[in-house]
Amino acid sequence: MIHWANLLQHLGYFVLGLSLGLVPPTVFAFANQDAGIAPLCQSLAIALVMGGCLLLFFRQPPRELSRREGILLVVGTWIAASLLGALPFYLSPHFSSFSDAFFESASGFTTTGATVLEDVEALPNSLLLWRALTHWFGGMGIILLGIAILPLIGAGGRELYRAEFSGARAEKLKPRIAQAALALWKIYLAFTVLEFGVLWWAGMTPFESICHTFSTLATGGFSTRNGSIEDFNSPLIEWIIIFFMILSGINFTRHYRLFVERKPASFFSDLETRSYFFLIAAAALMLTLDITHTSDMSMLQSVRPAVFQVVSIMTTTGFSSADFESWSPFSQLLLLVLMFVGGCTGSTAGGMKTARVILLKRVVAREFRRIVEPHGIFAVRFGGRAIPETTIQSLLNLVYLALLINFGASICLTALGMDVLTAISSVAASMFNIGPGLGQVGPSENYGPLPALAKWILSGCMLAGRLEYYTLLVLFTRPFWRK
Repeated sequence: MIHWANLLQHLGYFVLGLSLGLVPPTVFAFANQDAGIAPLCQSLAIALVMGGCLLLFFRQPPRELSRREGILLVVGTWIAASLLGALPFYLSPHFSSFSDAFFESASGFTTTGATVLEDVEALPNSLLLWRALTHWFGGMGIILLGIAILPLIGAGGRELYRAEFSGARAEKLKPRIAQAALALWKIYLAFTVLEFGVLWWAGMTPFESICHTFSTLATGGFSTRNGSIEDFNSPLIEWIIIFFMILSGINFTRHYRLFVERKPASFFSDLETRSYFFLIAAAALMLTLDITHTSDMSMLQSVRPAVFQVVSIMTTTGFSSADFESWSPFSQLLLLVLMFVGGCTGSTAGGMKTARVILLKRVVAREFRRIVEPHGIFAVRFGGRAIPETTIQSLLNLVYLALLINFGASICLTALGMDVLTAISSVAASMFNIGPGLGQVGPSENYGPLPALAKWILSGCMLAGRLEYYTLLVLFTRPFWRK
């Protein structure tokens, strides 16, 4: 049984927490007297009233959340975040419809980085800051932050942790979920301070440094420039961002083992981490050779754009340092494949995740062995341990759901008049939280010209991908609502 009053009370706390996120850009707008003052103040007032009303009308004695309540709260919080985050955009004159504003907000919180804006630089700096902050909050997860700061959730926080951070390894950093969430946020904050300082030192202004830091560590991709990172024309800035994109694509429990527990062996012995580095190196090498072969650039000149785009796409950040649509079909296909792979589990990156791709390869290899030796018993091993059959079945179901959503959403977009390449790549870029795709939504284009219904479909794909499909789609099953 779902206790709706208790659920809405918890949602009220999260809405109030989200409203606090509007305070920094509002203060920034007043300090600089830019055009974002009115929309930010109005949005802050609406968020405070909504959160206050939920707490006032649904006040209940604290109790633990059930698994179903945890799932509902996670989905409700992400939808509420996208709706509230859209208000400053919608109330400004730079977004023509609420569909555009919601798309931009959902893209921010899910760290997708797709935009409907043709001229990003026309936005007031305060709204650009809010846009980057949606990435930063969504990167580690709004729910994870809530678990860290809301002790009233109690043991029910475990259900939120499972629903929101379902990609993480089933290993405990600390005995309590709230302590684990807080430990991860401390590492996230430390990386934020470090990258901000380094980018500022490399030549960015403090404002551009903080915005790109938020986007990089969240593997989001929103930039303050129309041409993204390419506009800075700085190899140093690109290599700094490459380094932090790679860090953000690694499982944050690995960072905890390395930087907090000081166990480097645990970091470098992890199979997924090693495979992640290998895939980046192999893809960057292939891309470098292809760019050198198909253009007038030397191999030395090809290395930087190749490494940048491989890391940006594989970590699902979506920054661009070159227009990769002008590259050869091989290079474009390679980047499209990397969209599906993604970063490591437990990172801020999207995609299917490197561990799942490795595990899926081993499952297929086992089936080949079964064909040759039908009476043999073969275990699928990962990281030195046998993987339970239930986990393998869940993986296959996840792949099936991803393909089903990709196929269904692509069919819907083509029915709305979009070409096949644009439809497939925009759905993949949204599901795996990447941002730029191919065709009409390439790195030098935007999602603005798409039909309003297409933007809502892609927004749903972003949320489904950020919640790793199960958490959202289970709400549409009959067993979930049975008593």
